[in-house]
Amino acid sequence: MTGMYTAEQLARRNRSGWTTVQGILAPIQFVVFIISAILVYQAWQTKQGYEIANASIILKISLLWAITLTGMIWEKEIFGHYFLAKEFYWEDIGNLVAILTHNLYFVVRWLGWSDDAVMATMLFAYATYLINSAQFIRRGIMAAQQRRLAKQAS
Repeated sequence: MTGMYTAEQLARRNRSGWTTVQGILAPIQFVVFIISAILVYQAWQTKQGYEIANASIILKISLLWAITLTGMIWEKEIFGHYFLAKEFYWEDIGNLVAILTHNLYFVVRWLGWSDDAVMATMLFAYATYLINSAQFIRRGIMAAQQRRLAKQAS
């Protein structure tokens, strides 16, 4: 079979409970991202609502770490590597960038940056998440196509 996965990898992916976990966490994280991005942008623009924006940032970062750690377990199960498997290399690089930029939140808080600077930093971090999400959405569409083709062939 040609495609993103070998036949064995596709079978492991389809059997894995971690595929389900990723399928649940991804849309939850995306909804939290949308809400948080709105709250962060509003706080940045209006100079109000920093507390709720900061709470949403912590929730977003927590979900990003949850999906990253469970994704690493999934990747090990499917590809034999926790991180940077050749089949998921660019998605992992994108995720690494998103994790690093999101965790700048803690650095800039510790450095005592203004609320406005923190919100601007998070808007940048959220842009990296959005780009990385597009990679995963594309991969999900490709995987669905490959599963349909495999089903038709059997």
